[in-house]
Amino acid sequence: MTGVVLGSGLAGLADGLEASREIPFAEAGLPESSVPGHAGRFLIGRLGGEDVILMQGRLHLYEGHDARTVTAGIRWMAEQGVRRVVLTNAAGSLNPLFRPGGWMMLHDHINLTGTGPLEGAAKFIDLTRAYDPEWCERFRHAAQELGMTLHEGVYAGLRGPQYETPAEIRMLRVLGADAVGMSTVLETIQARALGMRVAAFSCLTNWAAGIGGGELDHGEVQTVGRAAAGGMMALLRAVAGRE
Repeated sequence: MTGVVLGSGLAGLADGLEASREIPFAEAGLPESSVPGHAGRFLIGRLGGEDVILMQGRLHLYEGHDARTVTAGIRWMAEQGVRRVVLTNAAGSLNPLFRPGGWMMLHDHINLTGTGPLEGAAKFIDLTRAYDPEWCERFRHAAQELGMTLHEGVYAGLRGPQYETPAEIRMLRVLGADAVGMSTVLETIQARALGMRVAAFSCLTNWAAGIGGGELDHGEVQTVGRAAAGGMMALLRAVAGRE
């Protein structure tokens, strides 16, 4: 079974799911999400002939939660039988070749949140291949068949909720980041600790600070995310149909 986590503005991905059951976060033991664009529920159904649990919305550090709470949805899905998870997020692009409105598949990340979901136990997890190479290759091939441009790069995860300054963006570019956001890295760590396979995708909703010249706005993030959701749904359906 596959789990899918939806980022800001990507709730429209749920429209392609043949849902048979809805479970609010509260019923699953999770706090309610306070972020616009995050419905705060699990949808159970089928996609491309495959059983799927879709997490519509997520929890963030900037809402006041700790890393264990932020990743509670991953643990809940694992308890339901999910063995691999697709993480999606809205991110700012740092790479001048990755224009807003497109998608980037993560091949690595930089955790700059200052925390992690495994704190409190000596559980050492190898993240050399945090994003499953074989599964990512299937997405890469499916994107080519669909004629979909799918960038690949490094995602920097920060705490938020403030957007980064131009100086911070310059720093992140030096560190090798191609996109920046406020989620995903902790979920990846938790999923790998549970032995789950992970693939992750950033919807590049805007240029990062100091690159595009305009002001950053969450409303724009949601708008661009909604427009780009169809491409990701086609990709998910194509890969699910091959399993």
